[in-house]
Amino acid sequence: MTERDGPDGPAGINPMPAFRRPPDADDLLLRRIGHGDETAFRELVERHIDRSYALALRILQQPADAEDVVQETLVKIWNSRGSWEEGRARFSTWLYRVVTNRCLDLRRQPRTEPIEAAPEVADAQPDVLTALQRHEVSDLLQRAIDRLPDQQRVAIILSYFDDLSNSEIAEVMETTVSAVESLLKRGRQALRKLLNRAERDIRQSFTDD
Repeated sequence: MTERDGPDGPAGINPMPAFRRPPDADDLLLRRIGHGDETAFRELVERHIDRSYALALRILQQPADAEDVVQETLVKIWNSRGSWEEGRARFSTWLYRVVTNRCLDLRRQPRTEPIEAAPEVADAQPDVLTALQRHEVSDLLQRAIDRLPDQQRVAIILSYFDDLSNSEIAEVMETTVSAVESLLKRGRQALRKLLNRAERDIRQSFTDD
């Protein structure tokens, strides 16, 4: 893990301090985990594993890599048990930060496998756009999101897929709310251009010569 994970670097899971808050359900589980309670650890995993994997998958678009990121994060939590500073940043915020940073680290590494090409549409009718299935539209959107710069992509995913507020996104990304607002604005603008271009290309594919 990188130093971005927390002030203690790879050895700890302490969040960046902001203000004290009452303990929540995650804090109570982390107390028990700090004493080696494996049942509490399993409960914490069950609370967060689905959303953590979904976030990693949206950023990486590779199921195996997403699974590896989540597994690494879970190992980090267990190995760092007892170092959580209760009452500061929420555990979910720290978790999103670690998963996001690890995913971005992986994206910056050279790919060892070819990127899967988008499927071609053959023998379709001119009105194919009106008959596109919902999952096809979703796939088109995801491919457009995947082409955004890293910071814009993360902000868009956290906002529109994970329903985080701008202030929560700012905590995860360790930036300001105004910076998040700027990232979202530029990300939306870029997505509109990418999707408009894709729609134009599809229409041209079915234009009679």
